[in-house]
Order: sequence, then C-alpha cells, then structure tokens
Amino acid sequence: MHDETYPDIGWLLPRHLTWLRANGVLMSAIVEPQPVRLAHGFRAADGRFDPDPSGPDWFAFVEAEDVIFWRPKNGEVATWDGRAFALGEAAIDNPATYSFGQVLNIYSDPLMWLRARRDGCVVLNWRFAFDKLRHCPRVAIAESLVPIYDRHMQPPRMPEVFVLRRRKEAAA
Repeated sequence: MHDETYPDIGWLLPRHLTWLRANGVLMSAIVEPQPVRLAHGFRAADGRFDPDPSGPDWFAFVEAEDVIFWRPKNGEVATWDGRAFALGEAAIDNPATYSFGQVLNIYSDPLMWLRARRDGCVVLNWRFAFDKLRHCPRVAIAESLVPIYDRHMQPPRMPEVFVLRRRKEAAA
C-alpha cells in the first residue's frame, strides 16, 4: 500500500510525539516498521474512516492491505478499506513471532501495542478471529480479552452430522 493513495495522511506534529512519549511509547515504536501518521476526519457508521480536514486528530497506521485509524482521545478505531483484521496483522503469519517458544501477543488497544514496541497485534474484527488465529501455535492475550477470545475462537458453523447405521447382513 502506498501513501500516495491516501493524500489525507500527514506526519505527526511535535505535540503528538510528546503525547506518545509521555504515555510510554518508545521512539522506535513510533517510527518502525512504518511511521505512525496523522489524519483528520470521522468514523462513519460502517466503521470506515471519513477524511475531513476539520475533523479531530487520528493516528494512522499503514498496513499491508488497509490503513487503520485510531483516535486516542476516545479509543475509536476505523479502517480505510474495511479489510483489516488486526493492527499489526503481519505478526500473525510471521514465523519469527513464534520462534524460540515465543507467542503472538494480542493487546486490548493500540496504546498497549505501541508500548510493547508493536510486538503482536490488536484485533479489530473478532468475527474473523477463528479463521485468522487458529493456526497460531501460541498466543498470549490481555486479560480483559479472555471472554471475547473464548466466544470467537470457535468455528462460525459446523456441518450437520448424520450417523450411518451399520446394516445387519442376512444370515446365510
């Protein structure tokens, strides 16, 4: 995904950097692997980001297939294309995530994820959790997420099962 596709995404201002640093985010987490960016707008009813220069500040994270917007003031999250499953989604399929007995960390919000130097992800759409996470060898989740994780980590549907009865053969 190229930033040119999203002209309303700008660079953080010094006050945003100061806020992030004051909230325990290291500079390396702010700039790597992609810098946290800035956007203005609103979250539409469908969960998509609606750019508006007169709107409030949102932090923007460019992901492989989408852009995720987070408004720290109230915790709102929105996406550009509606395709993102998680913030930091690349960690899910990265073998290094699980190397040497490590786990995929699943955080409850973007600030916790940033404080942890983007080590893991923040699930945005729990409806797809089973399909996206079932192949992970190990996960560690925020305690507050246990109920929602348990509810969604099951197949969305199972086949109806019929039992084939064994027919008795006629005695010869």
